[in-house]
Amino acid sequence: MSNAGPVADTRVDSDIAPFDFEHLYRSAAGDASVIPWSDGHPNPAMVTWFDVIGPGLLRCGCRVAVVGCGLGEDARELVRRGYDVTAFDSSQTAVDWARRLDPANAQSYQVADLLELPAALTHRFDLVVEIYTLQSMPPSWRQEMMNGLSSLLNSRGHLLVICREELPDEPCSDEPPWPVSSQDLVSLASGSGLTMDGSLDSFDDDQDPPVRRLRGLFRNA
Repeated sequence: MSNAGPVADTRVDSDIAPFDFEHLYRSAAGDASVIPWSDGHPNPAMVTWFDVIGPGLLRCGCRVAVVGCGLGEDARELVRRGYDVTAFDSSQTAVDWARRLDPANAQSYQVADLLELPAALTHRFDLVVEIYTLQSMPPSWRQEMMNGLSSLLNSRGHLLVICREELPDEPCSDEPPWPVSSQDLVSLASGSGLTMDGSLDSFDDDQDPPVRRLRGLFRNA
């Protein structure tokens, strides 16, 4: 699974403060069961997409970025499939932990902030995988976050987004996750110069009780 990790302290939402992911990882003291989004397995909706769609879109060795990599479950799966993976999180503790779990590919994990990306990461990737990142930060930050995601893509790159779907009349919350509606997701992508490639998938995951998810593929317009 994935998370966004903390972002720059200077960015303050008008109503909601960002969650301190670094504190959570540090406080876990190496106990992965404390991390609520980490179960030791790659995201099932991502795995299904790579089983069905991925082979027709990406050749082996393509550059793939995993945003908010957390403990690296998704990144490890993509390395196993033969992609050139760069996985980043803004939590130093999470990145160090992921490196310990995957020492053979420790160089694939690095610390980076989606809102302050180093130049070496921009315009570089054939595919960017974003799972639960947009939903993890206050809604007013989403367009800037989508801008960051878009900036990772090369000219022919694609962005895969998987997030919690906002349902009609769903009550607002003052803590993450903040669901994203299908209309908002498309609008955010458009605002960052991206267009849909195919249609959005809306589905219930296998949690108990199930959670409604969105999965969409976008590319440069």
